[in-house]
Amino acid sequence: MEEPKRSYWRFGKEDFFPEPSFASWSDYRAALSRTFPRLRDRLTTRSTESGELDVLRRRSENEMRRVLTWWDLAWLGFGSVVGTGIFVLTGLEANVDAGPAIVISYAIAGISALLSVLCYAEFAVDIPSAGGSFSYLRVELGDFVAFITAGNILLESLVGAAGVARSWTSYFAVLINRSPDSLRIHVRSLAEGYNLLDPIAVVVLVTCSTVAMLGTRGTSRLNWVTSVASSLVILFIIVAGFVHADTSNLTPFFPFGAKGVVRGAAVVYWAYTGFDQMATMAEETKNPTRDIPIGLVGSMSAITVVYCVMALALVSMQKYTFLDINAAYSVAFTSVGMKWAKYLVAFGALKGMTTGMLVGALGQARYTTQIARAHMIPPYFALVHPRTGTPVYATMVVTFASACLGFFSSLDVLASVLSISTLFIFMLVAIALLVRRYYVADVTPGSDRFKLIFCLFVIIVSSIGVSAYWASSDGWIGYAITVPLWFLGTLGLSIGIPQQKKPKLWGVPMVPWLPSLSIAINLFLMGSLGHQAFVRFAICTAVMLVYYVFIGVHATYDVAHEDE
Repeated sequence: MEEPKRSYWRFGKEDFFPEPSFASWSDYRAALSRTFPRLRDRLTTRSTESGELDVLRRRSENEMRRVLTWWDLAWLGFGSVVGTGIFVLTGLEANVDAGPAIVISYAIAGISALLSVLCYAEFAVDIPSAGGSFSYLRVELGDFVAFITAGNILLESLVGAAGVARSWTSYFAVLINRSPDSLRIHVRSLAEGYNLLDPIAVVVLVTCSTVAMLGTRGTSRLNWVTSVASSLVILFIIVAGFVHADTSNLTPFFPFGAKGVVRGAAVVYWAYTGFDQMATMAEETKNPTRDIPIGLVGSMSAITVVYCVMALALVSMQKYTFLDINAAYSVAFTSVGMKWAKYLVAFGALKGMTTGMLVGALGQARYTTQIARAHMIPPYFALVHPRTGTPVYATMVVTFASACLGFFSSLDVLASVLSISTLFIFMLVAIALLVRRYYVADVTPGSDRFKLIFCLFVIIVSSIGVSAYWASSDGWIGYAITVPLWFLGTLGLSIGIPQQKKPKLWGVPMVPWLPSLSIAINLFLMGSLGHQAFVRFAICTAVMLVYYVFIGVHATYDVAHEDE
């Protein structure tokens, strides 16, 4: 007799911790006593493409619906990327790090993002999973690396949504003719950076997430309609900005030097991070082999150009020293006598940020769903609603956590944490692509596997060396050592090891050079962030490891060995 189908709306221990290790306290104590052998098992275990695409998908009980085309993906990319970082970070980084050279910062970050987009596109075509980079790394680098990535993905999702929501409040204040912080509640007893409470950010996040929970197709349609309106505002900003440009505002062009430009590039990288949300839409795309590359590469190329032009319009219109770090474009138009334009700009920025949060709610929930399918977090969050075809529980938990962050944390605190997590993930994806091309288990000879490990080690260490030398010295001797080492490591891959696997339909060109360059640029930009970003990153990673040792490793071990 067929077992009756369980209600979607349920809340029991077996939904959160169904694994044998958590059946009772005695079972949990027994599991803890076997932590080290289980860790060893997880460190050496890799998932499979069929596991990510078929086995894990069934754990959601209901299917997500294939309703998206390349047209939807292109506009989802535009909606999630443009209108988020460009309005949020341009004024801040031009003011404190790059000056007018913020244009170059955006170009550097854009090149790095395009390299990562190529890697994502190849993976998304071959492994069209809702997990995005989490699934790619689980297949190529193993369960443990995937968990560290999962933690950073969730951190990136939460911090990104919180940062945009707080900026939404700033632009809304400008729209109603008030100062950017006037709608926040100042609590003097809290630490600086956490003492401006933002209830409006919470309301906006909850509203966008509710729309995303109601259906992917409807959210996509709403996104592209509103994105068209945002495009018209962006066109106005560019044209009006250059009409009121004053070339004297561009002098000095490098007030903080080259290091300031690179620091700016590391932070404004946030502005490009929406494209990884598109990769999570692969499971809901009608023809991922065709639509994903067009949507990803096409939209990101256009966005890079738009960002550079918008940044140039801003710093041409107002001196970088006078830019408002919360609502730069609106205040800049006021400074050139176009007071009315600040309302149009603020409205366009609000629409852009709203679509960013809307698409972000889609992507963040799908990351969370795949992570829960793997039992790295409770599988309760993997359940897909039978009527809407969306992961309602995953959306709710991400919204709650990001709302808590957005309520307390300031933009500068959020931006540095987000950038380092994002760069770290993109660096790992590039490494995974090289492993995918050059290593196949039980096929690659042991000597070639050793060569691959050695070459990757040289590429990573030399890239770290370049970044460290840049941050600590103004000389050139260090580059004369580290750059040739990076070149030799990449050349070793190119001519010393045969590729074991070709992409199925679409692949990154110039392998291993472009993925190796992506590794180097991402590590270089990571090294350009301040030490506080690394401290926060280390604390977050330590918390993730504690969770993994006490919960994650046992849950994933039980699921991997459930047949035994």
